[in-house]
Amino acid sequence: MPYNKTTSVNGKEIILTREEKSAVDEFHKSRIAFAFLSDGRCAININDAREHKVYLKDDFGISFEEFEKMFAEQGIEISQSQYGMLDKYAHILVEYNKVMNLTGITDPMGISEKHFLDSLLIFKYCDIPQNGRVIDVGTGAGFPGVPMKIYRHDLDVTLLDSLMKRVKFLEAVAAETLPMTCIHARAEDGGRDKSLRESYDVAAARAVAALPVLAEYCLPFVKVGGSFIAMKGPNENISEGNNAVKTLGGEISNVYEYALPCGDKRVIVEIKKISATPTKYPRVGAQISKKHL
Repeated sequence: MPYNKTTSVNGKEIILTREEKSAVDEFHKSRIAFAFLSDGRCAININDAREHKVYLKDDFGISFEEFEKMFAEQGIEISQSQYGMLDKYAHILVEYNKVMNLTGITDPMGISEKHFLDSLLIFKYCDIPQNGRVIDVGTGAGFPGVPMKIYRHDLDVTLLDSLMKRVKFLEAVAAETLPMTCIHARAEDGGRDKSLRESYDVAAARAVAALPVLAEYCLPFVKVGGSFIAMKGPNENISEGNNAVKTLGGEISNVYEYALPCGDKRVIVEIKKISATPTKYPRVGAQISKKHL
């Protein structure tokens, strides 16, 4: 006979089965941990004071129907399963963000539109090969790499970041969603690593750095015939990156300008890798930032 324990959380009575109670007890011992219960509820322990919260899935604020409609209007079809994984990701992001700086956007609509939709619009404009190897360089909180993997399970996604605590967060996300490779390294070090250099079909970066800087960090990862996709804001002269792109073996093939439903403008720069990157690149980080190619 199933064991049930009733507990009151935020004024609501929550009934846990024996298995759920065991999961809650287990993560309750940890500093930060998550247990996703059978009906989609998320139980969370966030600090050494053993703060215990149990969220109902709908508490996050965006229903599947709303989510599906917003994405469909932008040409992106979302399944219930994909929505569920993105919802888990959002829960983990918001909770980890309380103890480390991952994002300034934590409201449900902002995460859905400015993080998830923005990341997935890469598929609307760019051709990502089936079963392709993708590296998200300087991934931070996992954008666009994690949503790309959730949307396209066939992709082999690597998430690279220079900060170990962000890598630990990404490992927690991968454990609750889909397998992804999480690497702790500076982009310039990764680009010189023989196991990573020129081994990816696609390198992606969503960053404010100037295109010459992003190109030197990212193009060394891309195999000849592959693509580097830079996701940027609207206020940059893309032509200023032409020399760096050419020097590194690339060629700007397309520039796509669009706006999110909220009106925020975005630019995707698609760069094809047409020849191998010279071995002297990437340079060390200080040189990349101070003296653009």
